[in-house]
Amino acid sequence: MRLVHSGKVRELYLDESVDPAELLLVASDRLSIYDVVLPTPVPDKGAILTALSLYWFERTADLVGNHVLGTHDIPEEFAGRAVRCRPLEMLPVECIARGYLTGLGLKEYQRTGAVSGVTLPDGLVEGSKLPEPIFTPTTKAPVGEHDEFMTFDEVVALLGADTATRLRDLTLEVYRRGAESAAHGGILVADTKLEFGRDTDGEIVLGDEVLTPDSSRFWPADSYEPGRVQYSFDKQYVRDWSSSLDWDRTAPGPEVPDEVVTAVRDRYTEVYERITGTPWVSPSV
Repeated sequence: MRLVHSGKVRELYLDESVDPAELLLVASDRLSIYDVVLPTPVPDKGAILTALSLYWFERTADLVGNHVLGTHDIPEEFAGRAVRCRPLEMLPVECIARGYLTGLGLKEYQRTGAVSGVTLPDGLVEGSKLPEPIFTPTTKAPVGEHDEFMTFDEVVALLGADTATRLRDLTLEVYRRGAESAAHGGILVADTKLEFGRDTDGEIVLGDEVLTPDSSRFWPADSYEPGRVQYSFDKQYVRDWSSSLDWDRTAPGPEVPDEVVTAVRDRYTEVYERITGTPWVSPSV
């Protein structure tokens, strides 16, 4: 196999022994925050991301096609954390849907009263539910650099009105589907980030990962209370831990203590189980 791309968490391989028109997408156990890869892995993280993405790809396929071809012929060293997929020409926009106000979206709102050019009502606080989900795209920065908010008009200027509208509509549709489904497990989906590309026919297709704790904020519905930081089943826990450090959010990132690694794995496992309704079984067992 030949490595053709390495991202913050995922790697793409070309395996010509199976089919040169297929790629192998492998999710590692690497952990990244603020666009910086931390030096400490989280056991089972890649497998959980892969399993949860496959769950959502199947349940959103009627809304938008995706890049997944299957989980056949996976090399043993990648068992449980890889999928075979078709190659896409990825679009240079991170597509984010927000149903609640938190994180960088909250900071942008406090500074300007808007997020990605979408004006929001006065008086919103940490964790406020928005009147309706909003599309808040960002740039797609290289590893080690930071994404920046984009307005819808900037996406139009970059990709054209038809493509920008399609990305906005698909992002909000996938978010709504995910939020409605996750609610059955007592999970609020505060926000999520999606990535789209074009296939060989020029169709817009969903790629990368979908509604995972790496790409989304998941909160327990039974303890939700606006006006404070919510308990999170995602890597917000690691962001909160890092905020107590003397670290400027640039590489190299800090080593992660064992107790934080364990807490992250436990939260990822729990949200997988609550969303899918099935117990997590580690492929390494």
